[in-house]
Amino acid sequence: MTIELLLDDTWFPVCDDTQLTPGRGVAALLPDGSQAALFQDRHGALYAIGNRDPFTGAYVLSRGLIGSDAGRAYVASPLLKQRFDLATGTCLDDETVSTASYAVRSL
Repeated sequence: MTIELLLDDTWFPVCDDTQLTPGRGVAALLPDGSQAALFQDRHGALYAIGNRDPFTGAYVLSRGLIGSDAGRAYVASPLLKQRFDLATGTCLDDETVSTASYAVRSL
C-alpha cells in the first residue's frame, strides 16, 4: 500500500508501506523541498511531522526514538532529546515550539 500525506488539500504519495518499520522513522522529501518524518507505531498507527528539529535546525527527527507520555505518541529528537507530539508536532518539553504536522493515510 502507498503512504500519502495531505499537502495543500492534495494527497501526495511519499512511500510504500513496506518501507516503514514499526517504531522507527523514515524521511521523505516533499515537493516544496521540505522534509517530513514518517512513523508507524507498534499498533499500526501512522504519523507524519516535519523532519527539521526546530531547536538545532538539523533534519533528524526521522531518526528519533518514539514513545508515549500520558497517551500521547511522541518522537524524541536524537540530538537534544526534546519530545515532539506525533499528532500535532508540538514540543512536549516547550509548547511554544513546534514542527509541521501532516495528515497521513495508507491506500
